[in-house]
Amino acid sequence: QVQLVESGGGLVQAGGSLRLSCEASGLSAPTYTMSWFRQAPGGDRQFVAGVNGAGSITDYEDSVKDRFTISRESAKNTIHLQMNSLKPEDTAVYYCAVSALHSNLPRFYRYWGQGTQVTVSS
Repeated sequence: QVQLVESGGGLVQAGGSLRLSCEASGLSAPTYTMSWFRQAPGGDRQFVAGVNGAGSITDYEDSVKDRFTISRESAKNTIHLQMNSLKPEDTAVYYCAVSALHSNLPRFYRYWGQGTQVTVSS
């Protein structure tokens, strides 16, 4: 059974930093794309950042480029999201997800974590 466990969310002031982590268990070799999505109250679930199985290809949503960095531990199904220069509009529940396809569309992600709250105060 595949399980994703996220950690690292919390409350931070604007301009601050947080580091999210996600560990996936029950997967075979680390060939899956792992990504972060976020969902603000009343909003749709949106792609934030993703990394392929080898850790060699990363993608970012435009509003987080140059502020967020996604990384993958070598040969593991564990990823991190370093979030710097946080803004109030980054406030959302952040979800880790796994897909066999390298995509930024939620519908291609089969496995999801339970989510971790990130709140940025102004």
